[in-house]
Amino acid sequence: MIMKNFFRKVAFGIGPNEEVPSDPLNWALNQVNEIPELSWQGKIYSEKELRKHYRDYVYNDRKVLRKKYKDDKTLYKTYKNLLRHETGQKFWESLEISIRHNEGINSQHPVLAKLWMFWGNFFAISEKDFLANYSTGPYQREIIRPNLNQTFEKMVYDVTTSWAMIHHLDNSESAGPKSVTASQDWRRRKKELATINENHARELLELHTVSPKAGYTQEDVIQLAYIMTGWQQRWSKSKLETGNVWFNSEYHQPGKKNVLGKEYKKGKKSLAVVIKDLVNHPNCRDFVADRLCKYLITDEPTKKMKQPIIDAFKKSDGFLPEIHKAAIKVAFENNNKFKKFQTPENWFIQVAKIGDLEWPPSHKTMETYELGSKPSKKQRTPEKILKRIGHHPYRAKQPNGWSDLSPDWMSPELLIRRLVYADRSYKFSKPENDNKEFYERIVTKNFDQPDKILKYLFKNMVNRKSERNVLLFNHPEFLKA
Repeated sequence: MIMKNFFRKVAFGIGPNEEVPSDPLNWALNQVNEIPELSWQGKIYSEKELRKHYRDYVYNDRKVLRKKYKDDKTLYKTYKNLLRHETGQKFWESLEISIRHNEGINSQHPVLAKLWMFWGNFFAISEKDFLANYSTGPYQREIIRPNLNQTFEKMVYDVTTSWAMIHHLDNSESAGPKSVTASQDWRRRKKELATINENHARELLELHTVSPKAGYTQEDVIQLAYIMTGWQQRWSKSKLETGNVWFNSEYHQPGKKNVLGKEYKKGKKSLAVVIKDLVNHPNCRDFVADRLCKYLITDEPTKKMKQPIIDAFKKSDGFLPEIHKAAIKVAFENNNKFKKFQTPENWFIQVAKIGDLEWPPSHKTMETYELGSKPSKKQRTPEKILKRIGHHPYRAKQPNGWSDLSPDWMSPELLIRRLVYADRSYKFSKPENDNKEFYERIVTKNFDQPDKILKYLFKNMVNRKSERNVLLFNHPEFLKA
């Protein structure tokens, strides 16, 4: 038996015009060695380009509109909404989601795309300060994705020093109490004491490396925050907080620091040294293995399940392709033992791929939207649909990202939303697919017991395509992989 649900477990299923791979395991393993060019055919904007649009919005809102219309809230709201359109506040978000979904649906590397989504959530940027509108998508595309064939250590360092993460966790506001800036006159005049901000250090320990199981203390968090002082956005009156990240030695806490029993010197290089130690901590390897298993296989991974991933991590010095291959092999070996309830976004991408929907919007459709104009409903669809199904990948509510646990996605409200969008999916269907033969083909390619599902699908002589979609895409076998 091929175990066809494996194609949905580690990717997004088999499209109606694709051949079912005869060797599922090697099909998956062969996708994680290299990082190909994105398959999106349209223009892709750099993180720095989109950060400039963020700057244009923030600067003009703070420096121009608030001052100009301080006595007229109605006019302020009107011109602020115009500024949102001029800087593409909704468009960039939808474009990035389209690029992301296109990799899962139309690229030759859907397994890599699913792992990209995993790490984007592992190093989540929560919903804050318009980051989702301008920066979170490019951050995941330029920081997370290129590191999928590098070491975990490099990924952690690049994430930690990225503009999006520095801004998200307020590390620019962290200043050593004994740093040069602590004694500067302007602080005394403004009565602003130099204090550390623990956010970034706490998340580096708790969510990005060793996890609370390592037994770190509040003092470890403080000492790590001291090491991280000085890493900030280069601020200026024109760019505000959108300048590139740099190490400002005037904000850095002098002297030696001690984290988890090891001493670190002062200065810029100490961050790379402490990250190296954290990612090589046994608890970090266990934490990564645990998260991968919860994402791909089951809510309650066993020690036996995690061990091959831990071993691959240790043997390869954290080389991500080897870690990914170990996780894929474990998923394959446990394929018939465990089925994982799919998160709403994973589910939606599977609906689009298996159902052969006209999704995501094509680059030609996206390119018809010009800055300064109001996008059509169809052009706004990507970010709106994900919000409405309750799982927008760039808008996690907390820094720990979206839950990997099945019960968190099984509430009546969230299940009803899937029913609604399964019904609406027919609007994106191709006319030539409105027939029984099409459903027989996609069910046969994606399920090991297609007759059972097809009988369920057609037993009541359901003729409307929207009803067939509701039945198929919310069938228990489809909801789990």
